[in-house]
Amino acid sequence: MDPFTFVRGAVIGLSVGAPLGPVGLVCLRRMLTQSAAAGLASGLGAATADAMFGAITGFGLTFITGPLEEHQEWLAVIGGLVLCVLGVRFMLSHPQLGVERVGRTGLLRAYTSTLLLTLTSPATVLSFVAMFAALGVVTRGRLSVGLLCAGVFTGSAFWWIALASAAGALRHHITPTGLMWVNRVSGALIAAFGVAVLVFGVGEP
Repeated sequence: MDPFTFVRGAVIGLSVGAPLGPVGLVCLRRMLTQSAAAGLASGLGAATADAMFGAITGFGLTFITGPLEEHQEWLAVIGGLVLCVLGVRFMLSHPQLGVERVGRTGLLRAYTSTLLLTLTSPATVLSFVAMFAALGVVTRGRLSVGLLCAGVFTGSAFWWIALASAAGALRHHITPTGLMWVNRVSGALIAAFGVAVLVFGVGEP
């Protein structure tokens, strides 16, 4: 077993989690408008999905990747529509500073929502395959795959913890006008991502 399997998994998790895509925008928006905890819970949902994709790739589970590729268009439709709805909802919302409180149920909902949103992107599996090849990752046995998945989750979670800490500090300095623009800009970008998924994802053969 490669002793650096965990480290390589962490590098993959950090590389996949760091780019600010639609899920990242959702998490960042929740960090700024709700709380760092809500954004972190959202990020951990995405990190969990990344670890699941890592397991699928590591075990070479073709019986999972096959159906994902076969139904990729339907998943693109679902993911695109969800992003469009979230984007419009964010643009129309008017949260007030210090008012949006998130309890345990809200944190669980934040975690679950980004977990499911990330899982509706089967193309992420291809990203993991490419990263595995680039880093020369070879998994042999359950322990090796387990270490890899733990590394993926750790790397991704590290990014979300760092982002949540930074957003938490910034949140105390944001004004109501700034908060309004956070909603409008993040909502518009998320909706744009959704439209792009619908146009290009559904249009693929």
